[in-house]
Amino acid sequence: MDTEYLVIGGGVVGTAIAYGLARAGERTVLLDEGDIAFRAARGNFGLVWVQGKGAGTPRYARWSLTASKAWPQFARDLTELTGVDLELSQIGGLHMCLSDDELAARAAMLEALRQALGGDYPFEVLDHNALRELSPLIGPEVVGATFGTLDGHVSPLRLLRALLQGFEQLGGTLHADGKVERIERKGGAFHVSTSRQQIVAGRVILAAGLGNRELAPMVGLSAPVTPNRGQILVSERVQPFLRHPSLYVRQTGEGSLTLGDSKEDAGYDDGTTLEQLSRIAHRAVRCFPLLAQVNIVRTWGSLRVMTPDGLPIYEQSRTQPGAFVVTCHSGITLASLHASELVQWLRGGEPPAEMSGFTAERFHVQAH
Repeated sequence: MDTEYLVIGGGVVGTAIAYGLARAGERTVLLDEGDIAFRAARGNFGLVWVQGKGAGTPRYARWSLTASKAWPQFARDLTELTGVDLELSQIGGLHMCLSDDELAARAAMLEALRQALGGDYPFEVLDHNALRELSPLIGPEVVGATFGTLDGHVSPLRLLRALLQGFEQLGGTLHADGKVERIERKGGAFHVSTSRQQIVAGRVILAAGLGNRELAPMVGLSAPVTPNRGQILVSERVQPFLRHPSLYVRQTGEGSLTLGDSKEDAGYDDGTTLEQLSRIAHRAVRCFPLLAQVNIVRTWGSLRVMTPDGLPIYEQSRTQPGAFVVTCHSGITLASLHASELVQWLRGGEPPAEMSGFTAERFHVQAH
């Protein structure tokens, strides 16, 4: 047997799992498709985000809350090992609203989550004046915001670099061998074939994002994921003015601004459109009028990994034990748990209570 664990997928989800396994002392290989892959990580906004996640699904809200609380120690450990500054800031995040109705609906949704979680869901509702005290350059059209005290952001590229570097420092092995063509279970082990080689592993974890749709049936699982395009604009560097990230605008450690928030059903087209880029820029300027004078230096599109209900899939194969599928669209927020509590489950431990019900079986229940 070449390795005890084989993780397929070198994005944030896969590298977090691989890092966690290596840190637990497990012999682990990470198999990445290479630069031909559709990488959700290349378009990630870098948010460590709680507020609003899990509306209608309290256990997912709790899973996100637990992940956010675990992030500071997770980041310290990773930086101590690798020397990579993740640029983590968790001093709170803003969801800015441009109408009274929008703010009221947002506050009601968060209050319902707070009640569902027994009060353990910190957030504040800010009117325009209170918001201006927190973010002085806010525009006059912003009527207020919700402020999540556990929200924050991180550099997604630094995180990906640190996870991979940490994985290799801990003895993990990376192979960038192209697409997995076949997975077969023989003699109690998994034989995973690419165009270049075959790797034999005791356990295999599918963390290949959109690729999981084709890979999961090879091990008796299902991953009904579809692409959802998001477009991003990046500005020139400007003087720091935005301490708190939002779903629409965040300022990076180097001073550039990242603008986003588009959700498009565009198939596997990861390009950009003037219509969406203009809409994103217009909303950002309404929130922060000074952005009208800032130059945009690049734009791109990328594909999110979405399940039919937007929630994760965590499942072990019943027909081929030792094969797992892991997929979600919140790989940054959940990285702290994917490298810890999820890894304990992959190693044979009991799954965390918040993970219950996140199997693909929920999409195949027949209505009567």
